Amino acid sequence: MMDIDHLPSLQEWKALYGAALEFNELAPWNWMDDSDIFGVKDSVSGEIGYCCIMGAAGEHYALGLYLGSEGLDGLSKILSGEFSEFKDEALYIQKCLMASFEDRKYLQKQDLAQIKVLGLKFRGSNAWPLFRSYVPGFVPWYLTGEEARFLTVALQQAMDVSTRFKNDPGLLVHPSKVHYLIQVPDKLGESIVWKDEWLEPSPLLKEDFPAMPLNKTTLSRLKKARLQRRGIWEIDFFYVPAPVWEKGERPYYPYMSLLVDHNSALFLNFQMEKHADYKSKFPEKFADFIEHVKVMPDELLVKRHDVYRLLEPLSAELGIEITMVKNLPALEYAQRTMKGFL
Repeated sequence: MMDIDHLPSLQEWKALYGAALEFNELAPWNWMDDSDIFGVKDSVSGEIGYCCIMGAAGEHYALGLYLGSEGLDGLSKILSGEFSEFKDEALYIQKCLMASFEDRKYLQKQDLAQIKVLGLKFRGSNAWPLFRSYVPGFVPWYLTGEEARFLTVALQQAMDVSTRFKNDPGLLVHPSKVHYLIQVPDKLGESIVWKDEWLEPSPLLKEDFPAMPLNKTTLSRLKKARLQRRGIWEIDFFYVPAPVWEKGERPYYPYMSLLVDHNSALFLNFQMEKHADYKSKFPEKFADFIEHVKVMPDELLVKRHDVYRLLEPLSAELGIEITMVKNLPALEYAQRTMKGFL
């Protein structure tokens, strides 16, 4: 699953566990909320990780290091309550490194083996350090050496910032409300001195979508078919909580396209692909379904901008009205039923 050359060294593991134990002992969640966000700039890659200290609610004790503007955007969506109905969806969009403190039952054999090698002992609830890498669409996974090193630095800087925050609750407040306090490394010879800087996150890169997701032959065939138009269909894309394991690869969550009739709540069609393939596969399978059932909807309802952006060119060509709505009641019911079964 991971090249042994990329695994943390024994020294990197010692540093990471040492920092995690100090962080847990400090317990900054006793005076910080998960909305008190600050950043740490990696001295090697230059990437900024945004730190979120969790545990104020007394449920999940952790430091999340959200990577870059994409990681920060995912964290913002979680904190805003965007995933209040489908809470598991928050898992699939996170881009972060996580140091959490768990019960023993949540650790895997590989975690326990590493603890044994280091000669460490833990006892009780929320006492066992657990480290994971989160990448959107993939199963939380074990750290690489580079990830372990950056997470160690983040834990160390989080202790410094949280201690100062305890004495100065206004430490993380900037008048612009769009700047974050970032710990920036300044190399002085062989050592590093950390300094505070107020920085605005880099612009979030917009996802590219094909101008026309179908080839001309398929499109021409659909236009010539003079298909009957009937009904309103709801369509959405989402991750399925059933990871796929392929030899030598990091396990991933398949991405599903689900199509449901708006009025009858009748399940119409679904398609599962790797997230990397959905832009080409989903429109193609949607067109195949229309051609197969020989019916075209009067209107498509969607609730996500990426779904709209992908299907709008095709809808315009076929004369199907596509409408953004806040909720998709029939599809969401089908989604809950499907996830319960899975």
